[in-house]
Amino acid sequence: MRIERILSGAAVFAVAPLFDEPPIEAATGRFLAQPGHHLLFAYDDGGRPVGMTHPDPGTEMFLHELGVVPAARLRDIGARLVAELAVIARRNGCYGRWAGTEVDNDAAPVTYRRAGAAEEACTLLSWNLIDGLADV
Repeated sequence: MRIERILSGAAVFAVAPLFDEPPIEAATGRFLAQPGHHLLFAYDDGGRPVGMTHPDPGTEMFLHELGVVPAARLRDIGARLVAELAVIARRNGCYGRWAGTEVDNDAAPVTYRRAGAAEEACTLLSWNLIDGLADV
């Protein structure tokens, strides 16, 4: 087996069935043009593609953090901030956006729903890659 970083759209479209959704030509080109984006394919010993990493099919906006001081909570400030961020995301060509929250944060899902978010069931896994904190 060999693993190869893919830099051409033609290679992506040649293995389109590996993706959950068909690759989008313009989004694929933008993704591959970014030096910080990495698309990897795995090939078996016969040269057939047998696996890949799955980059975003376009540009999404990740909402890393939302904070409202305690005295200003329950006034829709958070929802209005999140809604305004959607305007910026659309203006910048994002096809979607997402946010995660801790399971014990009751306010965040309510705020995000008020701003138009739909809840999805998923499991988030993370890696701590800071030297000395995790052995892989």
